[in-house]
Amino acid sequence: MDKTITVVVETYKKDPIYGKRVKYSKKFKAHDENNQAKIGDIVKIMETRPLSATKRFRLVEVVEEAVII
Repeated sequence: MDKTITVVVETYKKDPIYGKRVKYSKKFKAHDENNQAKIGDIVKIMETRPLSATKRFRLVEVVEEAVII
């Protein structure tokens, strides 16, 4: 998919019974107009109008680029 990135957002949710924090993740598809984001980058996205059937976000900036060893 050209001009589309998949962003994984990891957050913690507290278990209602035991109180333990459990990590879970959610994937969002975002519009990347200039194809500037690469695999492993930390990016900032914002919600926007629906751009396709599954895209509801767009890329604001690349916060930190991935280090390739």
